[in-house]
Amino acid sequence: MKTKITQSVSHSVSPVAEKLLVASRMEADKLLKQYSTILNGYSEETAKELRDKYGRNEISHEKPESVYKRLISAFVNPFTIVLFFLATISLVTDVLIAAPGDENPRTVIIICTMVLISGLLRFFQETRSNNAAEKLKAMVHTTATVSRGDEGKKEVPLAEIVPGDIIYLSAGDMIPADVRIIACKDLFVSQASLTGESEPLEKYDHVVNQDSKNPLELPNLAFMGSNVVSGSATCIVLATGDYTCFGSMAKTITDKQVVTSFEKGINSVSWVLIRFMMCMVPVVLFVNGFTKGDWFQAFLFALSVAVGLTPEMLPMIVTTNLAKGAASMAKKKTIVKNLNSMQNFGAMDVLCTDKTGTITQDKVVLEYYLDIHGNEDERILRHAFLNSYYQTGLKNLMDVAILNHARSEPYRSMKERYIKVDEIPFDFNRRRMSVVIRDHGGKTQLITKGAVEEMLSISTYAEYEGAVVLLTDKIRQEILSTVRKLNSEGMRVLAVAQKNNPSVEGVFSVKDEANMVLIGYLAFLDPAKETATAAIKALNEYGVSVKVLTGDNDAVTRYICKQVGIKAENLLLGTDIYEMDDNELSSVVENTNVFAKLSPQQKARIVRILRENGHTVGFMGDGINDAPAMHEADVSISVDTAVDIAKESADIILLEKDLMVLEQGVVEGRWTFGNIIKYIKMTASSNFGNMFSVVTASAFLPFLPMKPIQILFLNLIYDISCIAIPWDNMDEDYLKVPRKWDASSIGSFMIWLGPTSSVFDLTTYIFMFFVICPAVYGGAYGAAGVNNVLFASLFNAGWFVESLWSQTLVIHMIRTPKIPFIQSAASLPVLLLTSASIAVGTIIPYTQFGKILGMSAMPVAYFPWLIGTILCYMFLATFLKTMYKRRYGEFL
Repeated sequence: MKTKITQSVSHSVSPVAEKLLVASRMEADKLLKQYSTILNGYSEETAKELRDKYGRNEISHEKPESVYKRLISAFVNPFTIVLFFLATISLVTDVLIAAPGDENPRTVIIICTMVLISGLLRFFQETRSNNAAEKLKAMVHTTATVSRGDEGKKEVPLAEIVPGDIIYLSAGDMIPADVRIIACKDLFVSQASLTGESEPLEKYDHVVNQDSKNPLELPNLAFMGSNVVSGSATCIVLATGDYTCFGSMAKTITDKQVVTSFEKGINSVSWVLIRFMMCMVPVVLFVNGFTKGDWFQAFLFALSVAVGLTPEMLPMIVTTNLAKGAASMAKKKTIVKNLNSMQNFGAMDVLCTDKTGTITQDKVVLEYYLDIHGNEDERILRHAFLNSYYQTGLKNLMDVAILNHARSEPYRSMKERYIKVDEIPFDFNRRRMSVVIRDHGGKTQLITKGAVEEMLSISTYAEYEGAVVLLTDKIRQEILSTVRKLNSEGMRVLAVAQKNNPSVEGVFSVKDEANMVLIGYLAFLDPAKETATAAIKALNEYGVSVKVLTGDNDAVTRYICKQVGIKAENLLLGTDIYEMDDNELSSVVENTNVFAKLSPQQKARIVRILRENGHTVGFMGDGINDAPAMHEADVSISVDTAVDIAKESADIILLEKDLMVLEQGVVEGRWTFGNIIKYIKMTASSNFGNMFSVVTASAFLPFLPMKPIQILFLNLIYDISCIAIPWDNMDEDYLKVPRKWDASSIGSFMIWLGPTSSVFDLTTYIFMFFVICPAVYGGAYGAAGVNNVLFASLFNAGWFVESLWSQTLVIHMIRTPKIPFIQSAASLPVLLLTSASIAVGTIIPYTQFGKILGMSAMPVAYFPWLIGTILCYMFLATFLKTMYKRRYGEFL
């Protein structure tokens, strides 16, 4: 049989939606004709042809990157590119074109070693995190009932369903594709995984003529990712795999990821440092070329200044900080899939979250059992218990909640006092169910519970003020007023009615549900988690506002938000948002914390606009309806029980769906960011200060103030002293505020704090050139009898040690806006490593290795001057810290 199916090849939402909308308006016979099928379905051969043509009914998941691609990407960032470029130049000048015997690969080795360590560390940490995430469960594979021509009905794997198939659905089935319902009976479908609505939706088989643009709202369509709550249906498959609504949502998260605030921040900082380097290097080249006359040496010196201005260890420091944060979160039962998301965690100032299962327990509990007047009454619970206990149909969440609530001895003994006579099962047309029971004295009782409106329609009487009275309009209005009040508090309300000794001929039926006595209500709630209120309060204290984005109804959402401390005065519905343009919504989202009845695309739109407003946005969700918003967020958070698509879109996977873990993650993220920004600011400013001093001195000195290899070795010692920074302490007040990248602050910080060291570098230059060196060698540089080579080597050593002391101690000065060592102490690893670096650097001029580097031993008279210089530097740096913070509002 030749088919005429046209299935859109686009993965975008609009073509998928349009196809479903058209199908919803077609008569069943025309739809069957369009798909060249009949109610008996395709033969197996035709189904196979269609499967070959359109593919299997599977969602295309994100393909993992190869090992080689991940290894290469670990080394690709602006700093390593610059360092590779400088290493290449050094390789050419120091090795390839150097005169025989003058080859010197030390510069190349030092640079490549730092890059190699940084890249490999990042590669291994990300590989370990990804492997942990891959161990999470994949999608459960199930089967569907399909009609296969002469073979009749048969069970086939979901992946073998094709467009045009005739499938049969019943209670508990997962809907395997997007389908049009052509016949059904009492069909109710849960679309919670697609829309977030907790209530099942009733579906029909008739043609739809409404003007809705959202297929998810149409009652004769059902969708992959949803499931049948009750009833049965015969359907024709309209779309499979990636061409379904589920697939189009999944596609949004397998596209190229948006650029997050971390990536923007690190790139902007990188370019600030690169621009400084590009400005300084030509100045160094021309100043030394013209003053010294040796352009080749000037070029090598300029090259060493370029390396000196580049924070060689930044990739490794960043990676180590992120990896440490990820390891710390792993101890809190959290998997960090994307290391960069650790900093985004700390920068996050808005957390958007779904409601169900995140701030609620995702289960229904019986909150109240009340009489007509709204007073608690155990008798109502007893009747409800008997009704739920003796029904034999599928017990819903509310039945389970009643039975769980009534576990005590009085209720258990009631089972022995009554016997079941009959029952009238629940159906979604009546929206109620009844049981008939008899006690040992022969008294028979019909007990019914159901939706309030339906119960009022079958009740003639009410228990009012202790007596059974006629159900008047006044009493009816009082009942409805009480129910509205409960609804406004997020309660789902059922009414309970009873009738003694119902007269019956034969079997009980629906017609016996009449002239009932309404006795009270049952109020149910999906309650907030015990930790939700404390967690949201903690997040607010850390500067993170929590916004609820849910597909659930506004009454329940408003009440839950009120319970956990989220203001819901300006609650917005999806219908309101649909009417707003981006400019209007951009203003509204700032003052609105609760959004209900949202579609998946509306969730993503809100997240996008919040980011465009300058916020760093996190989104926590677990359903396919959350995937587009998770993709749009700076940091996406999911749980291990989430659908596969949500897990694939997540940067962070919580093994426990608890907001307290998020609060801990925010702190860890800010700790991570703080230590990264420490390194960047202290290194950029100290490197800039040192190179500024070197450039200034080189313009006036008759020799280079420090040789290129000495500059590189100085940077190496300093960088090693910085390795412990990821383990440094952070001031508590720093962690209380969201932290974002600001490249302009790096530039201003360099200009303010960098020249501070230059002041004392230049005083050291004067002291060494005019006092120490002449005293040691018996005269000024160039004077008769003075060894100019030794004079320069002693000068180099004195400046090397002073630069190392000031550059290493600046770690303690800049790591905190407070007074170092007194108000804020560094961690023990930082103290040990910086002390060891100073000790090693100070000893080097007295060793054979120091002679190889071109340095001479300093006299004892040098050290009192050195200590005085460093103390003055620390006092000036502390003063400038205060002035800088007063000028710019923050220090780090």
